Formats: sequence, C-alpha cells, structure tokens
Amino acid sequence: MKTAIHPNYVQTARIRCVCGNVVTTGSTLEDIQVELCSQCHPFYTGKQKLIDTAGRVEKFKKKVALKAGLSTERKGRKVKRAQTTARKTSKKNAEA
Repeated sequence: MKTAIHPNYVQTARIRCVCGNVVTTGSTLEDIQVELCSQCHPFYTGKQKLIDTAGRVEKFKKKVALKAGLSTERKGRKVKRAQTTARKTSKKNAEA
C-alpha cells in the first residue's frame, strides 16, 4: 500500500448534536456537528416534531383534502351523458 495517502484516523472523535447529546466514536474528523441524533430523532423518540420551513406540510394536507372532496363529487360517464341529454330534451320541449 502507498504510505501517507490516507487521512488520519481519530479513535476519540466527538459527535455533537444540537440537543446537547455527545457521542464518542472513531472517525477521520475530530469534531462533528449534527442536527438530529438518536436522542432527539422522532423515529426513536416516538414524538412527531415537524420542522416545516416552507409550508410543505400545510400544502400537502390541503392537496389531500382537495383530492378527498373531488373523489366524492366525480360522476361517471353514463351519468354525465344522461344529464346532457336531459338538458337537451328539456330545451327542445321548452322551445316547442
């Protein structure tokens, strides 16, 4: 193997989370900053914590509600044809 091409491996690297949790592990970096860890991640804690900066959750909920409303109002092709023929015949009867 070639010498002096690999980064130095640190046995006591510290991973620091925003919540204050510190984990010691091995890495090529001495100090690592992370936003989420196993102490504060919703999957591990069971708590749902939404970090919504662009309004994506509200947009999704609005879209789902709109789809649910449309699916109940949709009519089949036969119903639409029957309604149009009924309108046409009522117009003919009104003219006569």
